[in-house]
Amino acid sequence: MEIHLQEERIVTRTKGERRIKRRFRIEEDVRYKMLYGQRLAETASGKIMNISSGGVLFTTEAMLTTGMAIEISMTWPVLLNNSCPMKLMIYGRVVRSNNKSAAVAIERYEFRTKGALMAQPRVTLGSAHRARG
Repeated sequence: MEIHLQEERIVTRTKGERRIKRRFRIEEDVRYKMLYGQRLAETASGKIMNISSGGVLFTTEAMLTTGMAIEISMTWPVLLNNSCPMKLMIYGRVVRSNNKSAAVAIERYEFRTKGALMAQPRVTLGSAHRARG
């Protein structure tokens, strides 16, 4: 598997502070779910355009509502221990959107394993013998 990450430098200014966030271009498919509280409002798919520790920019099928809670899932492009596929789950809020893309501020994220690529050995319950005394 070949991974291409291209770093972009984006300067942001908040309250007179000047910070540099590293953004990385990454092309991965995503599924996203818009959430109204605990209720699922809409699901769709897109493609990541770039990602940083604080946010993600991705393509959308329609304009998303600014301020809405969102859950984004994507296949992580690197295997855990060279054998186990992972999925990155991102939870955040839409901060900017148009008809083609949306920017999300990341509130939290987690990696989940998707199962090892190799088949796991099967255990048959009837194969163990118990000595009777």
